[in-house]
Amino acid sequence: MQRRTPSRALSVCFALLLALTATLTATVATAEVEHPRQQWLRNSTAGLFLHWGMFTAPRHLDCAAWERDVTEGGWTPDYWVDEARKLGASYIVLATFHSRLGYARPWPSKIPGSCATRRDLLGELVKAGKAKDVRVILYMTDDPQWHKEQGVETLDSAAYSAYKGRQVDLTTRNGFGQFSYDLFVEVMEDYPDLAGFWIDNDNEYWEQNRLYEQIRERRPSWLLSNNNEDTPIMDTVSNEQKTGMTPSYDYPQAAFTPMPRLTEADYKLPTTGDWWYDGGSHPVDFRLSTGRYVTNAGSSMKSLMAETPMVNGRFPPQQEQFNDFMAGWVPPIRSSLQGTEGGGYMYGGMQPGFWNDGAHGVVTVERGAKVQYVHVVTRPRTDLVRLRDNGYHVTKVTDLRTGERMRFSQSGGSLTILGITKWDAYDTVFKVETSGRQHFYDQSTLKATASSSRAGHPASALVDGGFQDYWDADAKLPVSLTLDLGKPRKAAYLAVNQREWSPTYARETFGRPEDSARIKDYRVYVSDDGKRWGKPVRTGAMRSARGVQFVDLGEQRARYVKLEVLNTWAGPQAPHFYQELQIDEIGVASGYPVSLGTAMPLEAERQSRSGSARLDLCAACSGLARVTGLGGGARNAVTYREVTVAEAGTYRLELDHTAATATSLAVSVNGATPVEVPITGDNPDVPAATAVAVPLLAGANTITLSSTAERGPGLDRIAVAPLPPASDVPKTTMTVDPSGLQWVGPGQQSLKVSAKLRLDVDDALDQVNLAPVAPAGWTVEGPAVTAATLRLGQTLEGSWTLTSPPGRDAGPADIPITASFQVLGRPNQVTRQFRVRTRPADRVFVREAEDSRNRLGSSGITNCSPCSGGQKVRNLGGSPDASVLFENVTVDTAREYTLFVDFTVNGDRSFFVTVNDGTPVEVKVSGVGNNTPYTMSVPVTLRAGANTIKIHNDTAAAPDLDRLSLG
Repeated sequence: MQRRTPSRALSVCFALLLALTATLTATVATAEVEHPRQQWLRNSTAGLFLHWGMFTAPRHLDCAAWERDVTEGGWTPDYWVDEARKLGASYIVLATFHSRLGYARPWPSKIPGSCATRRDLLGELVKAGKAKDVRVILYMTDDPQWHKEQGVETLDSAAYSAYKGRQVDLTTRNGFGQFSYDLFVEVMEDYPDLAGFWIDNDNEYWEQNRLYEQIRERRPSWLLSNNNEDTPIMDTVSNEQKTGMTPSYDYPQAAFTPMPRLTEADYKLPTTGDWWYDGGSHPVDFRLSTGRYVTNAGSSMKSLMAETPMVNGRFPPQQEQFNDFMAGWVPPIRSSLQGTEGGGYMYGGMQPGFWNDGAHGVVTVERGAKVQYVHVVTRPRTDLVRLRDNGYHVTKVTDLRTGERMRFSQSGGSLTILGITKWDAYDTVFKVETSGRQHFYDQSTLKATASSSRAGHPASALVDGGFQDYWDADAKLPVSLTLDLGKPRKAAYLAVNQREWSPTYARETFGRPEDSARIKDYRVYVSDDGKRWGKPVRTGAMRSARGVQFVDLGEQRARYVKLEVLNTWAGPQAPHFYQELQIDEIGVASGYPVSLGTAMPLEAERQSRSGSARLDLCAACSGLARVTGLGGGARNAVTYREVTVAEAGTYRLELDHTAATATSLAVSVNGATPVEVPITGDNPDVPAATAVAVPLLAGANTITLSSTAERGPGLDRIAVAPLPPASDVPKTTMTVDPSGLQWVGPGQQSLKVSAKLRLDVDDALDQVNLAPVAPAGWTVEGPAVTAATLRLGQTLEGSWTLTSPPGRDAGPADIPITASFQVLGRPNQVTRQFRVRTRPADRVFVREAEDSRNRLGSSGITNCSPCSGGQKVRNLGGSPDASVLFENVTVDTAREYTLFVDFTVNGDRSFFVTVNDGTPVEVKVSGVGNNTPYTMSVPVTLRAGANTIKIHNDTAAAPDLDRLSLG
């Protein structure tokens, strides 16, 4: 490849340019959130991430030997490009200049300092990709800490210092920043057809010397991506290796970047092993990988899939098999994945997420959202799919793979696709054609006010019709939002798009505590004058889920609608998200679109009625009607005579009903004694669902529904499905306080413990019981706490005193805190362990860093199997709030103690110890790897009684913290 200017000379030119720009008083450059250079990536579905370098197995410690084996092994760039195309990938990210792979550079660099090949592997790959419309992005690391991981120095400070004419230590962040800065410059000059840089976190030297601004000026068409950080000047934010979701493939649940920001999900295709080839043949989970591919597209996220090339560039057999599978699986549904956007967000579209009978999926939309694609990734246990239509009037539904025209029904805010018999193993896709969105008031005709707003994020952003601006509650809850419709109008439902800046559930990401800053409990009021509100027309809980959420209001006519948010799903363990709420848009609809070409099965209004049971119109109900007049006993009833199932067994019977207040239904199956089913209610015109388990015979069954209440509910429809698998336990969150391994003194001990159980999904838990299970000899003071039922967002809390047996030490003991409950008549339980250990004889105090009694600030907890409690606190240091404050460190006597600090560290770092807000004392430490606990001691003077000890470093990264103890 031709070089127009020697790289060293170019560096000098850049330095002169930098000096010039430093004299100007321009504002700091930031990248546009949306820019024409991004369009090719926005149109993409996926990329291929390749970690490949000197330490690819078998590991090479000599640069020339590695390059020789690469060439003699038959490496060719076309192989990578062709494999990328099989995956439907539009780009390749090449990670060779990687901290764990020897800092190798796959190009003949003129800059000494680390391995550089003579053969221009990068240039060959860029050329091969350009010929087949696959772009290449170069990975660059900011991190020198692994420079001697393999026992051999991989960074040559002497050679680089000689090149620069001054001493530079490449093993420091500043020195490495200088070296890598020069590499950026060299690559920009020599590879104009490169598509950009993928940057693994920031380096201070780069930022101080305006590297990103230089890239923007020199290569304005190139993209910049940053890993796990939302750096404003970057085009793309990459979210690395998210796990723990339900379902496991729904990667966007853990994402933290709202649209229209470009986002990637970068993850390993092999389910085990390293990011690079480690010599093993690791499996690829087709179900997990295809699910991620589709759900990422459903959130406008790009799937950056990591495969592990061997030294010769070829992929292990199981990865090649997956690529070959994708080459045939993707093309029939390509139109639904490429050039589309995620549905249910700023680009419009129906609601993604959990649907009926265990179904789960996403929606993608073409521009304008008149054409949408419903991706059923987890199929339901029945032959239909039902999802909220978000006001889109549906005219036609076809199976995208087969072209089969599907029967459907639409009413009450939902689209139901019927009679599905052909299911793809990984993604059944339905093309949904619509005539557009109906019944929503133009946002420009609405006005919004709020009881609290953060500066720069006013309530007017709720109805401005765009997603670049948003309303922020300014960390004040409860908060109320009032929508002025201009005059009294019909209001059937609200469509709420909350800002997608938080995950949907509590988690730790690289030690940072995260939680869902989304609406949990709410109330809705209406008023004609904005002053007299009366009782709420809706009271409920909103799911913690991505995409548009709905609040149905029933038959309302008013000028003002007020949404009162009582709380969010985020807990105090995640202070960045706790009490925070941001909303992009709230829409108000006057009604629901209707397409009644095919009747829904098991509608109440189509069944036999007796007594006072009568047909009643209901705009929010399926089929626009329901049966009312139930109540007063079995003489007033609805009877279904053709409830047909293929096999005899126990089934899930869903009852869709309307009720203003709590009431009940009596369910009789095939003439058996009726079973009383409690029914909740808060609005007489809004359907809700209650499910029970019922025995059915093979063939036709008769189900009769009545009510012994004075006033029974309205009945919209019923639905029958197989029971979910016994292994499916509804998602709950259970917290125990104090959490973390508990250290106690010798002899008998009494410990106070509390627990909270929260139901996180729409299922119901019945006969709920929460209590500790005492080990032999232990006693529990305090009763079990119980609830007849728990529904979405509801909690059950209890506190107890646990006392160990007399005459011996309390530890070790693992005490289960157990919540038992019934789901559809089947027993289930969830358990958390309260772990107790006796502290060593030479310690007067021991506490884990992850203990819930500590205040972590912006630091977070991560797993660490060698650490004393199996966890540690990471992301300490770099800012005043990235600390751990140990409160109530209690000692009997005022004197000097030895503070033992257990930590892990890779390289040289330091932390500060501050006792009782006194003068900080710096402690310098060093270690290898970040998974080996070390101990450092420092003298501290404590007063009798309670003390505070703070571990911190306000300006630089600190070691990870395992625990503190006093001797």
